[in-house]
Amino acid sequence: SDKKVYDLISNGDTLAIFQFESKGMQEYLKRLKPHNLEEITAMNALYRPGPMDNIPEFIDRKFGRKKIEYLHPLMEKVLDKTYGIIVYQEQVMELVQVLGNFTLGQADMMRRAMGKKKEEIMLKLKSDFSEGAKQNGLDHSTAGEIFELIVKFAKYGFNKSHSVAYSYLAYQTAWLKTYYTAEFLAANMSAELLDQNKIVELRDEAIKFGIEL
Repeated sequence: SDKKVYDLISNGDTLAIFQFESKGMQEYLKRLKPHNLEEITAMNALYRPGPMDNIPEFIDRKFGRKKIEYLHPLMEKVLDKTYGIIVYQEQVMELVQVLGNFTLGQADMMRRAMGKKKEEIMLKLKSDFSEGAKQNGLDHSTAGEIFELIVKFAKYGFNKSHSVAYSYLAYQTAWLKTYYTAEFLAANMSAELLDQNKIVELRDEAIKFGIEL
């Protein structure tokens, strides 16, 4: 929860920061201005082929430039921390439990079926979802729309527990860069000794931070 560390991340000064050092990621971090672990976890999960298309929407919703809307009020408690956007596999599993009265076993079956694109299982689960949703007061049309939305996002849904572990490690790396900048860059140079391009990048980074090499 250290503000200085999140300032470094929000400024896009993330060269040599685990998971966050690509140029594209740096630009998105500057736009998102994350200041908690939840937000860097979401960015970590979104920055991959497929879900990457949702990053501008995610940022606009955070800053209130776009309205956060839900197809049904029950979705809010599952998606409030990701501004109404399905980001994680765990959210897919929770949504079908909350809306369609799925058991945890059924929810996990759905996750696996989506991952392996098993159409026949998906059709059976859609029917079960509609039945469960009806018990929660959803009409057939809304239930179908929500199920299609879940399927669309589930194709790309990332595992949240994985993303949290990555992001926590990224935060620790950023903490080292914030408070032990010279040592951090020196250690990275030692690790990248045989890659001249990387050495030049790290040298430029040292100059940017006012460190004499």
